[in-house]
Amino acid sequence: MSGKAGARYAKSLIDLSTEQNALEEIKNDMVLFEKIVDDNSELEAILKNPIVPLDKKAGILNDVFGNKVHKITNSFLKLVVNKGRSAILFDTAKQFIAQYNFIKGIVTAEVTSAIALTDASKTEIVSLVKKELGAKEVIVKEKVDEKLIGGFILKVGDKQFDASIASGLSKLKKEFAQGVA
Repeated sequence: MSGKAGARYAKSLIDLSTEQNALEEIKNDMVLFEKIVDDNSELEAILKNPIVPLDKKAGILNDVFGNKVHKITNSFLKLVVNKGRSAILFDTAKQFIAQYNFIKGIVTAEVTSAIALTDASKTEIVSLVKKELGAKEVIVKEKVDEKLIGGFILKVGDKQFDASIASGLSKLKKEFAQGVA
């Protein structure tokens, strides 16, 4: 339920910030909000707790973000809290960023590899994803997982390409078990 509400609030905030020529600033505010809440589980718990009074929540958000964010963001945070919907703020920030990225043609490529990617590998992945998906910009998020032995797993949205050696060995093992190879 909160996912749909978060998406609607995010869409409204995108529309307002576009109308006010502040889309980039508000996007930066949402990135900051998401990071701070993500790094601070107590803040997320306070926002989701129905027992904490609304004015206390608004005060905490004002103390944390007051002079760091655009006036539209401040007004938006106050409005959502005063409507008793502070529990969806974190989801709204994530939805805002996702909708912004969609509008701007930005995709996130999650790459899990056995060792850290070289600059050349990153460049190759970015150009491949741009070509395949028609993206204007690609954000590469890297994870290192030594269990992969070698190769990589590339995930963009709901699509996944597994070029890891561990996956290849697993497939080969299944084929041998079935007597195919």
